[in-house]
Amino acid sequence: MLTPETRNRDFPTLQDMVYLNTAAEGIPPRCVREALLQYGADKQTGMDGREPHFRELEAAKALVAEFYGLTAAEVAICSCASEAFNLAALALQLQPGDEVVVNNLDFPAGVTPWLQSSCRATVRVWRSVDGALRVEDLVGLLSPRTRLVTASLVSFFNGFVLPLGETVAAVRRHSPALVAVDVTQALGRIPLDLADADLIISSSHKWILATHGGGLVGVPHRVADRWTVPAGGWFHLQDAFGAERFERAVSQPGAPSFAVGMPNFAAVYAIRAALEYLRGVGVAQIHAAAQPLVEQCRRELQGLPIEMLTPANEPLAGILAFRHPRAAEIHQYLHQRNIHLMSHAGRLRIALHGYNTADDVQTLLRELRTALKQV
Repeated sequence: MLTPETRNRDFPTLQDMVYLNTAAEGIPPRCVREALLQYGADKQTGMDGREPHFRELEAAKALVAEFYGLTAAEVAICSCASEAFNLAALALQLQPGDEVVVNNLDFPAGVTPWLQSSCRATVRVWRSVDGALRVEDLVGLLSPRTRLVTASLVSFFNGFVLPLGETVAAVRRHSPALVAVDVTQALGRIPLDLADADLIISSSHKWILATHGGGLVGVPHRVADRWTVPAGGWFHLQDAFGAERFERAVSQPGAPSFAVGMPNFAAVYAIRAALEYLRGVGVAQIHAAAQPLVEQCRRELQGLPIEMLTPANEPLAGILAFRHPRAAEIHQYLHQRNIHLMSHAGRLRIALHGYNTADDVQTLLRELRTALKQV
């Protein structure tokens, strides 16, 4: 995807390390740093900075919409994916007897709003089998009481890729539920087809290579009335300063209701720059360049004395994961050799993006084999 020259120019820190942890933190290209500097310059003009701030916001929303397959009017940017899910819980206003389906491969942000004592719905767990979610197992959890099915398109835990079309079709056949999709581990890494999703959420500091501080929300117009957040604030209200402002508050319907306050403009600048960079490179090109590395890495990992958590015969995006009883020591060994991946509770996770190379994979595998012999 990148030539050695453009890789060194756009990602200079990668010259000195093997970075395989984009699923936790992406490495921004230089243009994101330049965008943040521009934000600082605009902010220093005081109120006059608002004009370029809002231009950046509109440009960022248009780019998010392009990646999601929506219009800019169907997109909002809040502070993070966790905030977006909590606002979604407010919007649904679940009642006793309602049911929500979550799954055990999902990140806490998409699961825990429904597990709080304040949530009055019953939560059902769609459980994975051999590291994969089977749609036939979901069907048995669906009923006329199901209000929401929420899942990640790519699991942070093991890289499983949800068959979204098949999942949505099953939900539509067996319940009136909405389908929320977290694309945090997919956006910017694989081509997306989200046409059937009812709510789309992503963070901004991983595969899209921007900064913290952004929750990218997509709500199609067809379900805007079902995703209207009844929160206090001002930016998202229909008439925050009108004559009746002390008598009632009415949210704008759909995506705008998720933008409850002043935008995090620094993050907005970064998001705009990062998505423009990815659009210029091409997500399809990123996927085509990185996918052979992921497949090669999975094949070779399967021959090592580890417990693979990533399913053997399922489609992949950028994540591979395995477990080892000495994971912490393996992680320390690799980190000392400037090989960066994620370690948590005995699980090691590898994440390969478009800026990774065949040399990165070979270095990882060579050093991992050595580490497995020594621990």
